[in-house]
Amino acid sequence: MPPKLTPAVADAADTSAARTTLADRVFALMQEAIVRGDLEAGSRISEAELAARYGVSRGPLREALRRLEGRQLITRIPHVGVRIMALSLEELLQIYEVRETLEGLACRLAAKHMPASEIAELKQLLAKHAEQIEEQEGRAYIQEEGNVDFHYRVIQGSHNAVLIHMLCGELYHRVRIYRGQFSITEGRPQQALAEHQRILDAIEARDGELAEFLMRRHIATARANIAARVDPAHGAVVTKPATNHTTELTTDTPDAPARRA
Repeated sequence: MPPKLTPAVADAADTSAARTTLADRVFALMQEAIVRGDLEAGSRISEAELAARYGVSRGPLREALRRLEGRQLITRIPHVGVRIMALSLEELLQIYEVRETLEGLACRLAAKHMPASEIAELKQLLAKHAEQIEEQEGRAYIQEEGNVDFHYRVIQGSHNAVLIHMLCGELYHRVRIYRGQFSITEGRPQQALAEHQRILDAIEARDGELAEFLMRRHIATARANIAARVDPAHGAVVTKPATNHTTELTTDTPDAPARRA
């Protein structure tokens, strides 16, 4: 039989478990607030304000902050508090250029390696996304992280460990902030969902060339949307919703690769 814990050790273990649970909850809530823009990029906030906001003591709060800092979502400032991570426009557009190439490759590989069971799960996921967009009355398309994120699932479906490490690590969590905030653009949620569906159709058809093309164009459209939201007077990113004037191509345009028979 395993040794019994003394009351003091048991109490300490219970306290530690409770602190971990609180830290997990604060971590999840803060990460979601950062992604949704409730905690605005570049803003500063004290630990006291955060403790009051989430109703926790400094112990679990600091553990949550340590994890958020590990994902480079915040920077801790001694005697001040934390600063919410912000990327310059140039950095953000460069990241999207990298995503365009690497996620395009992920789609090409997914068309080759993703099993039918994963494709069926992705179909169900997009059906849920359609319901969520309808519930939001078409105002936003903010995906949760990990297995309920279309991009994440496609990258995982590439079954390439190096590519997964590059795209699903620190970079993934930093980009989610801007993916979420820039999805709140008139007409963009429905357009993005339609693009996701066409990408999945190409993967299911095992047409890697078309799947890669569609993903690259999808991310290029998002990058153009970001560039269009820049305040020309200050070079700052405009956070309020804007009308999306991007003209959407169809897969039968001359630019699209011909679908193989």
